[in-house]
Amino acid sequence: MKSVLITGANRSIGLETVKQLSKKGLFVYLGSRDLEKGNEVADELKKNGYENIKAIEIDVTNSNSILAAKKIIESEQGKLDILINNAGILGTNPQLASDTSIEEIQKVFDTNFFGVINVTQAFLELLKKSESPRISNITSGLASLTLHSDPDWKYYGIKTASYGTSKAALNAYTIALAHELKDSPFKMNAIDPGYTATDFNHHSGPLTVESAASFIVKHTLTDENAPTGKFFSNDIEDETEESPW
Repeated sequence: MKSVLITGANRSIGLETVKQLSKKGLFVYLGSRDLEKGNEVADELKKNGYENIKAIEIDVTNSNSILAAKKIIESEQGKLDILINNAGILGTNPQLASDTSIEEIQKVFDTNFFGVINVTQAFLELLKKSESPRISNITSGLASLTLHSDPDWKYYGIKTASYGTSKAALNAYTIALAHELKDSPFKMNAIDPGYTATDFNHHSGPLTVESAASFIVKHTLTDENAPTGKFFSNDIEDETEESPW
């Protein structure tokens, strides 16, 4: 049975991804900063027929928490097949480039960028023990520099000095590590679940969490011929589903 760790998985898109991967027969580690809340969610899922789910405490901004989670998974599984870096924060609004404080930008980067790097580097050892390791970095369409430069893009007017820039940095890291691992079985991609109605955006997005999670699962459970180092978006309406960087 393949195992997967999903950070920030106790609600919204992360939680729905837990459900869908559980139904596909994976053992799912439901990552949550608050273990009590994570256990409550996992228990509720089990009552509703979902199997092979375990809540695990992991704060992506805390190295000790990350290493503790790694030790648990290593002792129970011996390896990790899939890492889905889903944990993220929006930051305060508005996020004007002219006056958003360095402290606020750093706070968002600590979770959305440095947190992903900390988790990924910590779990690479266990992922390398898998026959088909996968890393999915959950990003945003607001990370696309090309689209942000296009006045005809439907979200052109939405600029975020903290959130979008942190996700653009995450995309750049995804490219760098995917290239480093290109001659191995690893597949690593940046995946934008699309503008989804969640607590994150006061339920303003047009897409559902079910659609968002399904898109993540589709581009994570891939075969050996799948691409790596790509940026896929649920908001791109063509057959490739590939977004410009």
